[in-house]
Amino acid sequence: MRSEQLTRQLASRLAPLYTIHGDEAFLAQEAAQAVRDAARTAGHSEREVLTVEAGFSWSRLALLGNSFSLFADKKLIELRIPTGKPGVEGAKAIEAYCKDLPPDTVTLVQLPKLDRAGQNAKWFQALATHGDIVEAKAIDRSALPGWMRERFGAQGQSLALDALDFLADRVEGNLFAAHQEILKLGLLYPQGEITLAMLTQTVTDVARYDVFQLGETLLGGDAARFCRMLDGLKAEGEAPHLILWAMGEEIRALYRIGQGRARGTPMPQLFKENRIWGNKQRLIDDALARVGGHRLRDGLAQAARIDRLIKGIGDGDAWDELQRLGLAIMGRTR
Repeated sequence: MRSEQLTRQLASRLAPLYTIHGDEAFLAQEAAQAVRDAARTAGHSEREVLTVEAGFSWSRLALLGNSFSLFADKKLIELRIPTGKPGVEGAKAIEAYCKDLPPDTVTLVQLPKLDRAGQNAKWFQALATHGDIVEAKAIDRSALPGWMRERFGAQGQSLALDALDFLADRVEGNLFAAHQEILKLGLLYPQGEITLAMLTQTVTDVARYDVFQLGETLLGGDAARFCRMLDGLKAEGEAPHLILWAMGEEIRALYRIGQGRARGTPMPQLFKENRIWGNKQRLIDDALARVGGHRLRDGLAQAARIDRLIKGIGDGDAWDELQRLGLAIMGRTR
């Protein structure tokens, strides 16, 4: 289940085993706390925490599962695997534990984001077979207003669309900060609607951007967001050569897809060959409509010039040129 579904599930039943994994730290932390709270409410007052690190003995998991409390309390066992890789011994221990889950015990396993191979591993499949899997999936920019709307609604407040967009721009990529801003607004203002004017007086710009989000923004043609992301990455000290690499990858892929489509190659094949997955696929047609092959070729030549600038060859500011390159690929001018 997605992390936002967990609260509803916990209200109806408490499973003996939960596994939380994903790349959104705030949602993973929130989900883990929800399980702890539900377990405590159900009488699981004894808590044991195991963290898998250097020198960890997997026999401790089996011993905890088989031990009985002096006070006969129900237990909560937390197993944290920061690397997401239990190893051969750990995998066997997890499989054995899942096949014989201890009574009067809730087990909470916490993992980072797992790739497909990790999720297909026997030990993870054992966790999925005998318990509930909760995915703390990142909230992208398009889904962020809806996520915040639900949070505001829970505290009896609402925001107009322009206010939600304003807030989303300032907390994008930083759900911890988004949560804090929502709670702060709940304290500052009474229940009811919060206007854009009220927001501008109180909200701090705490957005955090990932360089790999630039590609989707580039394809989507959102020039304002692209410039905002670029400024944010610069302020955070991101290396310009990494920005250039991410943008260059998208430009080259778009150019190759345009050529392939002109030759009649099926789009699914072109997506696979150029590693275009998920949301990016729906953006390709509009991106190709905005920018032709000649502009993409010019963009690749401009990228080569920026690369030389970053290396100290030539005159100009690499960050300014990166912005010009992005705007040109989106069919905009500065």
